[in-house]
Amino acid sequence: MQPRQLRWETLAALRTSGKGRLSYCRRWLQDEDILEGCMSPLVLSPYSGWVLDRMVGQSAQEITPSRSSTPKESAPLANRSSSLEKVTPASRRGSSPLLLDLPGFLRELLILYSVTDFAYMLTTQGNDDLRLLETDQEVFPAVLPSKVAEVEGCIRMYEEMHRLKGKEGLRQRQEQQEQMVRAVYDLASEQLKRFDELKELKQHQEFQDLQEVIEKSSKEAQGQQEKLKEEHRHRAKVLNLKLREAEQQRQRQEELERLRKEEGQERLRRLYSIQEEVLQLNQQIDPNYRHKDLPRIDLSAYSNRGNQICGLVSGLIRTTSERGFPTQVDVANTERALQEMRGLISSMQQEIAAAVEEKRRKDEEEERQKKKELLKKEQMKAQTPAPAQQSGGKQQKEGLQVKAEESTMQWYQQLQDAAEQCIASFSGISNCKDNNEVKKIKTDLQKAATIPVSQISRIAGSQLREIFDKINNLLSGKSVQSGGRTVSVTQHPQGLDFVYYKLAEKFVNQGEEEVASHRDAAFPIAVVASGIWEIHPRVGDLFLAHLHKKCPYSVPFYPALKEGTSMEEYQRMLGYQVKDSKMEEQDHFLKRMSGMIRLYAAIIQLRWPYGNKQGTHPHGLNYGWRWLAQMLNMEPLADVTATLLFDFLEVCGNALMKQYQVQFWKMMLLIREDYFPR
Repeated sequence: MQPRQLRWETLAALRTSGKGRLSYCRRWLQDEDILEGCMSPLVLSPYSGWVLDRMVGQSAQEITPSRSSTPKESAPLANRSSSLEKVTPASRRGSSPLLLDLPGFLRELLILYSVTDFAYMLTTQGNDDLRLLETDQEVFPAVLPSKVAEVEGCIRMYEEMHRLKGKEGLRQRQEQQEQMVRAVYDLASEQLKRFDELKELKQHQEFQDLQEVIEKSSKEAQGQQEKLKEEHRHRAKVLNLKLREAEQQRQRQEELERLRKEEGQERLRRLYSIQEEVLQLNQQIDPNYRHKDLPRIDLSAYSNRGNQICGLVSGLIRTTSERGFPTQVDVANTERALQEMRGLISSMQQEIAAAVEEKRRKDEEEERQKKKELLKKEQMKAQTPAPAQQSGGKQQKEGLQVKAEESTMQWYQQLQDAAEQCIASFSGISNCKDNNEVKKIKTDLQKAATIPVSQISRIAGSQLREIFDKINNLLSGKSVQSGGRTVSVTQHPQGLDFVYYKLAEKFVNQGEEEVASHRDAAFPIAVVASGIWEIHPRVGDLFLAHLHKKCPYSVPFYPALKEGTSMEEYQRMLGYQVKDSKMEEQDHFLKRMSGMIRLYAAIIQLRWPYGNKQGTHPHGLNYGWRWLAQMLNMEPLADVTATLLFDFLEVCGNALMKQYQVQFWKMMLLIREDYFPR
């Protein structure tokens, strides 16, 4: 093994040993406070002799092994001194064969080991070792400064060499990395160029393909467009022809429709004029007023036929109005009816003229007889008109009437006057357009009066008492809740009259609408209305006024057409609803009349179950019996009379039968045998 190689291996072995791993810094010599012992002369470690013996025995055969054994940490200080004294004199002489004969690397190794052993002693031993070091300082002078410098130099050379070696390796690695990066960069640049070229080539090819497709598509589109234009022109020509034909057809149809409407309107006006003339002629047939002084003339047959002709004309007009415009056949039928009415009037006038002539002759004969008789006959002359009048009254009773009885008409007029007075009494509330406060009170009172009545239905059940109490409290002046607000009639001086009127009107409207749609609803509404009528009679009078105005057949009363009254107004008087000069359909009219008669029939037989049952009904069955009798004494109207009689008897026929018994059955027999044939 070469000495230089052995030296480096030895240094590597020392570096990996426990002492070699001690921290070492070349700046320790500059810090006197920390390592002031480094300035003292070097002293060999007590282990140096053992180390030299071992190393000398391996390297030189002539050197005898040392007699010293492996020291321990518990060896006495005397052994250390003896070992040190063996080395020290030789060091002092400078010509010790032991140090001189050692090879150069061994000497450096020995000096390095002495230095490391000295550092170890400084760290492991206390003040005794320091005192020993001070003692050795006098004996062991600084004999090896050059060796220390040489070792230090070797260490620094070693470090510098490794630093240069590492720097060179780093530089080479950096150059390799730079070369590799440049190579990779060049490769990537070339690949990017190739990729860009390939992409540009591909885009160019796609652009060319797209341009070819666009050119091809544009050519095809142009061809298709030309084809479509040609088809469009052809279709436009066809459509224009069809449009012109359709326009001409439409104009022809409009012209025909206009002519048809004009003819229809002319026919309708003709029908109305015929109806008006027929009604005026029918008014001339009045045996109760104009010819009551002719006891032997019976004009009931003329009156019956006149009413039938009026009904026929009214039915024709109603049918044609529902169908649209009247036809020529309808006009011909009405004209025949007019001619018949004129003939009837002519016959009646002839009969009346004959009767008048006969009466005149009789009067003249009686006058001659009166002149011949003495004063005793004057008393008989005074009594002569009385039998005539009685016989005339009996003759009137034998036929059916056209007008209602005078007492009935007086009662009807009193109710209408009371309603007009009630309307005038709350005019301050009605005409409150500028007063927002009064308008608000009016709205609240109207809601409080009408909403509870609207809540009455055929399935109301236990809610009837609550509704009745609410209405009764409102009419009694108490406060009630309506729409989340507190309402009372005392909020305005005219509030009570306003609530009376609106409540009665609402009851009639419920009969016209709710009862007409649901017949069973007549009974719960009638129970509440009867109870309110019994406590507040004015509500009952206003109810009858509203009922008679909307349904004159509940009086019963057939309004007559007066001079100056338009046809629309006369239709309203008969109970029809007329909107935009068009009368409602007959079925709807009969349905409304039926609902109001049913409500009236239910009221006259029902009473509020929680009220005072000892008193009499404010409008009981006697009024129903009177209505039925007067209805049968009047001339029947087509559809109307039959419908009202059926609904009235269906609702309260059982109550009338229990009340009047035999008289009721006589009435039914009269209806079957005498009234139905008419």
